[in-house]
Amino acid sequence: MTEALPLAVKDLSFRYRDRQETAIRNISFDVRAGEILLIAGASGCGKTTLIRCLNGLAPRSYKGEINGRVAVFGKDIQSWKLSQISQKIGTALQDPERQILGTKVVNEVAFGLENLNIPREEIFQRVDEALTFLKIFHLRERETFSLSGGEKQKLALAGILAMRPSILLLDEPLASLDPASAQDALDTARFLADQGITILMVEHRVEDVLRIKPERVMLMDSGEIRYLGDAAGLFNVASFREVKLPANVIVERAKAEAPPEEINLLPGATSADSNDEAIVKFENVAFGYESNVEVLHGLNLEIKRGDVIAVLGPNGAGKTTFVKHAIGLLKPKTGRVLVNGRDTKEISVAQIASVLGYVFQSPSHMLFAPTVREELAFGPTNLRHSDERIEMEVKEALRIVNLSDKENDPPLALSFGQQKRVSIAAILAMQSKILVMDEPTAGQDYQNYMNFMDSILQLPSFEAILFITHDVDLAVIYANRVLIVNDGRLVADGRPQDVLRDFDRLKANRLEATSLLRLNLERLGETGKFMRAEALAHL
Repeated sequence: MTEALPLAVKDLSFRYRDRQETAIRNISFDVRAGEILLIAGASGCGKTTLIRCLNGLAPRSYKGEINGRVAVFGKDIQSWKLSQISQKIGTALQDPERQILGTKVVNEVAFGLENLNIPREEIFQRVDEALTFLKIFHLRERETFSLSGGEKQKLALAGILAMRPSILLLDEPLASLDPASAQDALDTARFLADQGITILMVEHRVEDVLRIKPERVMLMDSGEIRYLGDAAGLFNVASFREVKLPANVIVERAKAEAPPEEINLLPGATSADSNDEAIVKFENVAFGYESNVEVLHGLNLEIKRGDVIAVLGPNGAGKTTFVKHAIGLLKPKTGRVLVNGRDTKEISVAQIASVLGYVFQSPSHMLFAPTVREELAFGPTNLRHSDERIEMEVKEALRIVNLSDKENDPPLALSFGQQKRVSIAAILAMQSKILVMDEPTAGQDYQNYMNFMDSILQLPSFEAILFITHDVDLAVIYANRVLIVNDGRLVADGRPQDVLRDFDRLKANRLEATSLLRLNLERLGETGKFMRAEALAHL
């Protein structure tokens, strides 16, 4: 008798209760033991909905109409309780904030095991094994709220691995990880698959995942499977605008298309009065969340008009803590931060908001309104913009992030990638002078993040832009200045072509040289600057 496959999906469709259109339609595929299936596609194409149907969250938690069959080891899971499904299928959600319940790391990893009534001694053994395996044992006694986004991502995965599932669903597992941690996570996935675990991985960072040689790739489009096969076949069918492919593949494919238009970066900066005056200034800034532990150590830097700054560095390096000082959410323990010449200790966050707009790493920290339109109108209303101006700002912000058709949707009912764009649009609508974004491309397909970055950089309202990112290519394409932050210190500050050419320094700060960076460095003598792959195709 043939052994049943770990996962078999037949004619699966799902429509959310509060939406007219079907989210996924007629999905059929099987996955074998020890196989890695990479699931790619544009934001909002149905990838996360598919994951929710496989792990039982749809229709149990996400209400709606489901049709078709999901079988685990030959058994239909439709009648199973979530507790039964979770023993076979482990899920790492796109936004780890939604998954973490415990106040301490050790308690969080133990949570699922305690619910299965596993003996206490075995629980701690499994917890320590999972933490050690993911190289985060040093976080065992930490409070979960104090972890960085990347550390939370690893913690969520540790809680799942401790349950020892047969099938692992990973929804954007690399979204908040620094490049070296992303490589570690992918090596872990490959190791687990080689031990017989079945892995389905939803991921926009396709080039990174291809390094571990997934057995198959699924490309989704508008709720349906457009391609299912090997990676080589993906290069032929996937749009390089929607799926981020290796730089050399994009260059070859883009040769047949018209060259991209030159972008006029930050027109608002060139019309400003004084180019030399710093809008934000850090003077010997030190900070710690706990009185005896310092997170930032003597930071000195200036943000000037015309700066497009990429902040790179490892998870837990202090990048978000540094940025929160610029917007006044945190105040220095020693030293000072000046915004337009005024000490942030003496002005309110609301006053700073008219100068600096901040997009949080996790959209769930920002979104609260019943509709997308009300979300976007909230900031401008509090800044006392006129009704006519608010209407114009909301429409323009929605256009920039490609969400004009979602104006009346509840923000928290959207996909993670769409929620991220709503949070960016909410700040765009406020028309601040400096835009500060924490991981703006997390959960975004290549086309969406290129389009909104292009649009943002051409807005006349902005005089400077700063973004924290683990995407080195984002720094290559858009930044005119790169900061590397590690262990709360400024390790490097300069032009991208100067800072990013030192591969040893990149490696020491858990960064990786991408195919686009390498290609740009090869062509730098010819170009004199860094360029996107589509532009390099026409040299």
